[in-house]
Amino acid sequence: MKLKALPKIELPREKLTKYGTERLSDYELLAIILGSGIKGVNVLTLSKSILKRVAEVGSVSLIPGDLSNVRGLGKVKRLQVVAILELAKRLHKKGQSEILSTKDIWNMCNDFYSSSKEHFVAFYLDTQSRLIERRVISVGTLDASVVHPRDVFEPALTLHAASIIVCHNHPSGSTKPSSSDIVLTKMLTEAGVLLGITLEDHVIVSRKETTSMKSEGLM
Repeated sequence: MKLKALPKIELPREKLTKYGTERLSDYELLAIILGSGIKGVNVLTLSKSILKRVAEVGSVSLIPGDLSNVRGLGKVKRLQVVAILELAKRLHKKGQSEILSTKDIWNMCNDFYSSSKEHFVAFYLDTQSRLIERRVISVGTLDASVVHPRDVFEPALTLHAASIIVCHNHPSGSTKPSSSDIVLTKMLTEAGVLLGITLEDHVIVSRKETTSMKSEGLM
């Protein structure tokens, strides 16, 4: 779809002007920064492709070459994306606080907590319990995602994380832990003990509520 076909108020700049940043998705914010796409690839489509590639590679060690296979992304825009991510990382570090609260987790999951598909994400923390990176581990079907401990802990080793908080949404809207949630939490806790990386909490989110399995005494 061409951007001209969208209602004016749905264009990223207009949405930002009227509603502020909270109403914009990650790819819409990136689209504003990039400014334009190329012939046949509008800036929104380009931004989605970039964020997909960043999620695959990880933002911590991203280099311009990692984005070379994104259609429509030339050398200058590749440098822009890497510079933007590095700036965001530096600014974030300056304002980092110690271990994330359940509300912090909920706020950082607003891109999927009302999704019809189950998303499972991990928050990797340093030795001071400060966030290093949030990473999507899996996106499942209507009511389930497939997660293996190695998928959660492999990035932790690469990022030199000291501890982890994991989180997933329940498309049903209820955040009551299921039996499979409890089993998975136990598996992750045991894997963390073996690797020396602590599982701090497992948080379940929906659009309106959260449940901390640690607070509920389920881990």
